[in-house]
Amino acid sequence: MTYKEKLLLFVLASVNFTHIMDFMIMMPMGPQLMDIFDISPRQFGFVVSSYSLSAGISGFLAAFFVDRFDRKKVLLFAYIGFTIGTFACAFAPTYFLLCAARVLAGLFGGMIGSQVLSIVADTFSYERRASAMGSVMMAFSLASVIGVPAGLYLANHFSWHAPFLVVGGLGVLVIFMIIRFVPILDGHLKGNAESKNPIHVITDIAKNSNQMRALGLSVIIMLGHFSIIPFISPSLVGNAGFSQENIYLIYLVGGAVTIVTAPIVGKIADKKGKYPVFVVFALLSLIPIWLITNLFVVPLYVILVISAIFFIFSNGRLIPTQAMVSSVVTPQQRGGFMAINSSVQLLAQAIATNIGGLIIHKTASGYIENYHFVGYFAIFMIAISIFVAKSVKQVQ
Repeated sequence: MTYKEKLLLFVLASVNFTHIMDFMIMMPMGPQLMDIFDISPRQFGFVVSSYSLSAGISGFLAAFFVDRFDRKKVLLFAYIGFTIGTFACAFAPTYFLLCAARVLAGLFGGMIGSQVLSIVADTFSYERRASAMGSVMMAFSLASVIGVPAGLYLANHFSWHAPFLVVGGLGVLVIFMIIRFVPILDGHLKGNAESKNPIHVITDIAKNSNQMRALGLSVIIMLGHFSIIPFISPSLVGNAGFSQENIYLIYLVGGAVTIVTAPIVGKIADKKGKYPVFVVFALLSLIPIWLITNLFVVPLYVILVISAIFFIFSNGRLIPTQAMVSSVVTPQQRGGFMAINSSVQLLAQAIATNIGGLIIHKTASGYIENYHFVGYFAIFMIAISIFVAKSVKQVQ
């Protein structure tokens, strides 16, 4: 890997770090926000999903035009809007204004993930792509190790507004990094000179069964993943006797282990095959899903061990998935397809979060009821994903 490739991956990882940090910090603050705004788990699920819903809609609309522009310009436009939206979250004084601010951030954030993946896929061949994806996805681990604990510290010692102010400030720095270090990325335009009706982006995907299966895989995985994720912190506090002040340890430990494992998983997937590696981690991830959603009061070290294996196996499942999904289209179609893929993922996240919120119930004592049913739903979705992934075939 050349110096320029490493620098590009660093900038993209920085984009992902702030983008993921903005999204992740909401979930561990669940118990605090439910107390501050006097809201139910269902209402908390809505404020989490409001970002995903608006991001899903904007990602869908972006599919109609992103392949007509240099990928750097699209990324820069989306990231500037996302940064403004994050600052809006920082200054939101009420629950309803916070929901509105999350919608604003999501409108621009919905374009970021697909552009990052498109840039990686355009820059790195399929044989090297999982390794590159693993490097970019380390941002999730760093957000867990550094961002979430720091964000929770700021929220607990200052106010819940503080983490968003810090992420917004970092976003300003990343904007200058994109301008300075991301090269012009217009190679996909050279073979795409003919102007097409924007609706063809959708019809071309609908006519391609392989691409439809790839989108289906993304939806199923997100339904399984995000039905449980937003409620991990409330269940640990209410069901397992975990202290709100110690929630950061879950993300610290989980992020630390995936910093080590993510690059290894990427290299193994490139060497042994994306699908076999996906199957192994999909099956392994069922174990911590069941454990997390059936937790009772146990020692701290038990919860940290379970959280660590959950992060390792879930992250290991996502890395080969991203490589497989990005390979079902040519570079000329990739921006639009990945925007649609990002859109359906985000909409699936929002649906999954609301499914979880509808199933569970918080008692007067703070206990989260019916979380185990959400776990069974997640296990079922991940099991189905194994069969769908087998039918996804490489094109590029």
